[in-house]
Amino acid sequence: MRSNSFRIAVMPGEGVGIEVMGAALAVLDAVEARFGVGCARDTVMGGAHYYRETGSILPPDGMDRARRADAILFGAMGWPDIRYPDGTEIAPQLDMRFELELFAGVRPIRAIPGVPPVLADPRAGKIDLVIVRESTEGMFASRGKGEIIDDTEASDTQVITRATTEKLAHFSFELARRRKRERGTPGVVTLVDKANVFRSFAFMRKVFYEVAARNPDVEAGHHYVDAMALDLVRRPWDFDVLPMENLFGDILSDLGAGLIGGMGFAPSADIGLEHGLFQPSHGTAPDIAGKGLANPTGMILSAAMMLDWLGERHGSDSARLAARAIERSVDKAFGDGLVRSCDIGGKDGTEAIGRAVADAIRNGEADSD
Repeated sequence: MRSNSFRIAVMPGEGVGIEVMGAALAVLDAVEARFGVGCARDTVMGGAHYYRETGSILPPDGMDRARRADAILFGAMGWPDIRYPDGTEIAPQLDMRFELELFAGVRPIRAIPGVPPVLADPRAGKIDLVIVRESTEGMFASRGKGEIIDDTEASDTQVITRATTEKLAHFSFELARRRKRERGTPGVVTLVDKANVFRSFAFMRKVFYEVAARNPDVEAGHHYVDAMALDLVRRPWDFDVLPMENLFGDILSDLGAGLIGGMGFAPSADIGLEHGLFQPSHGTAPDIAGKGLANPTGMILSAAMMLDWLGERHGSDSARLAARAIERSVDKAFGDGLVRSCDIGGKDGTEAIGRAVADAIRNGEADSD
């Protein structure tokens, strides 16, 4: 059913999550007014501080409210000094990935105009790739299940299944196909693994190429994770869509963010067959929380990813136009020197960046031709 009205579960969390969420909601206000997209918002609190106060990471109905929403917009949760009794960190986003079967962690790594390049090569301005992190299996399947034996040995077990690998591969081929059609990217899917050492990765590669055979219009290849870490620094502009195991994706997506200016510029989405959660790649940043310094760009671009996903899912051209407008407005704000965030040596804080992007949307300054 086509729709321009959506129910959004807004989960700002804590630390800078609350601050960057405020900037993203200001941008959503602008696209709602300009493009007629309605986003009814249900705020759901939660996180480490909520756990310390209540003994729960979310309200009793928090997961159900997220499940009933058309999409989940997530700031950041977790705090270094507040942990479970076993020493692990409070991370409701991980629980939601498993609970809602959000198997595809989509991490775009795109150079933004006006952001100083990290790499000296002039091709760094052309970086435009996507890491697709499998988010429910791999090493993270051992979360809460690892074993410590007599205080002398500890073990965690990696899990990779055919069903989830097939879903991840199909998702990646379709993403590459769509990116080639809409963005002119190469249309290449490169599996990142360690199949030369581990049977689980050899199995993952086998299943990947079975799916590749059913998608002959998209080029498929593979890369060992250690070589990929090297090549993401050496030649990141050569890559397009990179599916990989959970832990590998966790690590390499941070490396990728570093290539485009830092975590503040990195959006992400966790996608399943029925649900989608959208959040910046960074955490709660206790060292700058409450100071208004956090770069909200990753959060704002995550909101754009949410609108794009909603538009595709519900047949809303308005939502997809709004998504493109947000992306172009971010490019304009930084590319024209209207803002320069603190994490790249500028003086513009969270609110100023959100306001600049929202104003560009309201004024139609970044409308497509």
